[in-house]
Amino acid sequence: MTNSKLKLGRYSVGVGDRFAHQAKAQLQACVKALQEGAEVVPVWNKSNREHTIIGSEPVSTRLAADAAVKALHWELPYYLDADHITLETVGRFLAPCDFFTIDVADSIGHPAPAAEIESFVGRHPELVGSIELAGADEPFAITRETLRGTACKFLAAVKKAGEVYRNVESAKGAGNFISEVSMDETDRAQSPVELLIILAAIADEGIPVETIAPKFSGRFNKGVDYAGHGSQFEREMGLDVAAIAYAVKQYGLPADLKLSIHSGSDKFSIYPAIYRTMQRTGAGAHLKTAGTTWLEELIGLAEAGGEGLALAKEVYAEALAHREELCAPYANVIDIDPRKLPSAETVRGWSSAQYTSALRHVERDPGYNPSVRQLLHVGFKIAAKMGPRYLSLLEANEAVIARNVTENLFDRHIAPVFLGR
Repeated sequence: MTNSKLKLGRYSVGVGDRFAHQAKAQLQACVKALQEGAEVVPVWNKSNREHTIIGSEPVSTRLAADAAVKALHWELPYYLDADHITLETVGRFLAPCDFFTIDVADSIGHPAPAAEIESFVGRHPELVGSIELAGADEPFAITRETLRGTACKFLAAVKKAGEVYRNVESAKGAGNFISEVSMDETDRAQSPVELLIILAAIADEGIPVETIAPKFSGRFNKGVDYAGHGSQFEREMGLDVAAIAYAVKQYGLPADLKLSIHSGSDKFSIYPAIYRTMQRTGAGAHLKTAGTTWLEELIGLAEAGGEGLALAKEVYAEALAHREELCAPYANVIDIDPRKLPSAETVRGWSSAQYTSALRHVERDPGYNPSVRQLLHVGFKIAAKMGPRYLSLLEANEAVIARNVTENLFDRHIAPVFLGR
């Protein structure tokens, strides 16, 4: 298989920028990482759903990223991710994007034709038996029934990924974009054995995938910490890395293929495990964060006081009033306790410090409220409806917002994952 000409590098971070105003502040975090010895490639990601809610086009994200790169004289690679695209939604992303996260979660569990499944099983006798993986404590034991069952569950999804990949390739040309296959937004975690079989199918499909996003065990809710067993996550990640290394050698997948960890942001408790695994194995990782930059905008506005604080309180009141509507699209990735949501009247009486304490993800702060944080995380639609009023306040308070954005991305994400602190 021919590897992609574009290279993502060992370390990369996916960052969301809902309103395309914080690209410079986000890139500043990567500049800081470089100054401290870690080259972390920025990848700006924004999904079709987010563009539709806000009423934006992918080219706006491209313009913001390009302007930030120019302003900060960034000379290393950077990318724009068509996030969670499908065959139906890829079209609007083809021109501005050079990274495509192909989401096939909806096709998982839909069996491919029986003849295709049997053909796949017949092509891969090497996957039956005991497979020794470098760095793994124990071999993978795969029966023919396991191989067939896994193909039955995932082969149609991989075929769908191939359709999307070839659609992009026909428009962009081979080697002119980064490919990721995403299977994280589904109901059950894939085992490392399943991942190995999936990678064999991806190779058969001719996709030069550079990142693969499996679903790990535990909960990866938007904007809050990991809920699960950290030791289990670390073991899974280590085995996934071993499976990837085996697949690269066995099937000719790109040499720099790495895990994409769709964290939903702020999985602080497992960041040390990610760092340890990368240091132990020499692997890289793509850490994909969610739209917490939008929360840093609200924090910055609340810190600024005056009109900014008033608007932040208004956003909360509207989000509370439309909670069910806002939460519905994200039901699988949020856990909000309605009993822990203060009333709009209570929040109207908050000081800047009370608002930022509730929203900023500092768990040792007694004011921190993860239910408030998750509600506001999905509440960006409220700000989008405010239009110029919201954007003008972002611009008027750029300095305080930018400081929060950079500190959040560098101190809470990049430093622990890629610098080990």
